[in-house]
Amino acid sequence: MPIVPENQTEVHEMQELQVRSRIVSSVYFDPNDGRLRIVFRNGEERIFDKVPERSALELVSAPSPGNYYIDHIRTRFRRVAA
Repeated sequence: MPIVPENQTEVHEMQELQVRSRIVSSVYFDPNDGRLRIVFRNGEERIFDKVPERSALELVSAPSPGNYYIDHIRTRFRRVAA
């Protein structure tokens, strides 16, 4: 999914990160700008800005990615879409 950050014309391709979760269906991350896209099994999506790569990798490797999202992503990073 190409993303064009605000005020930029360069397009980055998000990388899909493998995740095993009952709540999170898919995770996409762009290490160039820190955009993190989380797709939930209920069809909802969230996109966050300026997420460190470490946080994205910790999300997908957490014992419970859903809990990690709630505790470490949802309120700590700026939600930009969805």
